[in-house]
Amino acid sequence: MTELTIVAVIIVKPNKIIELGPLFDTLIKHTNKELGCVRYDLHHDNEDPSRYLFYEIWETRPLWQVHMASPHLLAFQQATSDMIVSVHLSEMTKLAQFEPNINLTSDARNSIGKP
Repeated sequence: MTELTIVAVIIVKPNKIIELGPLFDTLIKHTNKELGCVRYDLHHDNEDPSRYLFYEIWETRPLWQVHMASPHLLAFQQATSDMIVSVHLSEMTKLAQFEPNINLTSDARNSIGKP
């Protein structure tokens, strides 16, 4: 089975950045112990202090789904509900070489490379 890569972009309220730090630390500590977690890295934007990015690699999608329902992630979400502006998740697959995504709609395929 193919590993699953997750990119999660998180925008936080600027006045909550300091308060969020320990909550991120706890989430990372628990997630790194989860079955199937290969990598769980938090990044901070160099130009936008309110922008964070998690780069995650999971052994399988089902193991990532277990993570998404884990008590520590649910506790993080509840504790940060008034601190986070938005979260955007992308599920991705690492390519050994370029292969076009055959699941794209014809409209999406036709718009690739067009401004």
